[in-house]
Amino acid sequence: SQRLETIDKAQQTITDLSEQVVSLQHVLDDKHARGAFGEVQLNDIVVDALPPSAYDFQVVLSNARRADCVIKLPNPPGPIVIDAKFPLTSYTAMLNTDDDTERRAFAKQLGIDTKKHIRDIADRYILPGETSDSALMFIPSEAVYAELHAHHADVIELSHRAKVYLVSPTTMMATLTTVRAVLRDVRMREQASLVQKEIGIMLKDV
Repeated sequence: SQRLETIDKAQQTITDLSEQVVSLQHVLDDKHARGAFGEVQLNDIVVDALPPSAYDFQVVLSNARRADCVIKLPNPPGPIVIDAKFPLTSYTAMLNTDDDTERRAFAKQLGIDTKKHIRDIADRYILPGETSDSALMFIPSEAVYAELHAHHADVIELSHRAKVYLVSPTTMMATLTTVRAVLRDVRMREQASLVQKEIGIMLKDV
């Protein structure tokens, strides 16, 4: 009787854990939860890659739009806006169906959703005289990013025309490494100019 009771308790624990796993799978079903997830991941990558003086989060632009992140680069190119988007719904549905027709429909919807995000970012976050003439769309999923590049050439072509470039966590880190090198180069040039100026003054004194 005691052994059966122990087995019953173990089975109940397994059932509870299974339910928790299922609930975790649906955490990102909500649009706002996906948005928050993307923003948090973007913040973590930027903070790890750049010095605090090189970026700002949740910046309100002159058109009253709030940007997830602005990388403060000198002109040119100027400040670059990064906006986190997570087109997950269609991608997940595409993976979960066994019907070829439905899979093609969901794949098409993934492309439509991503194109809308690209156009929105181009309209909201590329402002002549205020920001760079390009922006970054951060997709917090390597799988979704790879799917778009592998099977949605029209989406990538639109992103290039609109100058809204797609980045994943991995490519985002590589991009920010380049940004950090640019910032370091600018800082070094500023210091070199200061040294030249002070040497000129010293020569006049001599």
